[in-house]
Amino acid sequence: HVHLVESGGDSVQAGGSLKLSCEASGDTDNVYSMGWFRQPAGKQREQLGIIYRRSGTKRDLVDGRFSFSQDSTKNTLYLQMNNLTPDDTAMYYCAAILFGDSWVSGPHLWGQGTQVTVSS
Repeated sequence: HVHLVESGGDSVQAGGSLKLSCEASGDTDNVYSMGWFRQPAGKQREQLGIIYRRSGTKRDLVDGRFSFSQDSTKNTLYLQMNNLTPDDTAMYYCAAILFGDSWVSGPHLWGQGTQVTVSS
């Protein structure tokens, strides 16, 4: 079993920066890939980027304001967000898939989310 815990969400002014963390615990050797998603209130969840843990290969799906990285020794995934705008207000989730699973078919393992609120 793998447990994901996000942290770092906060309320910031437009133009500010935040760094989110997602710590994985449990059977982390079976984690194939991790990623960041977000879901604004009343909207669909969208993928921000994923990283394959062993190769370090990343797939960024957002503009250059966001970047993510991993610290494999700490089983932690980070999301650095710069120049935030009110449109970035959302619940941010960390997710993972195990070896043998895929981002297309799942199943996905999810954290509880961390709220980011950006005011103008």
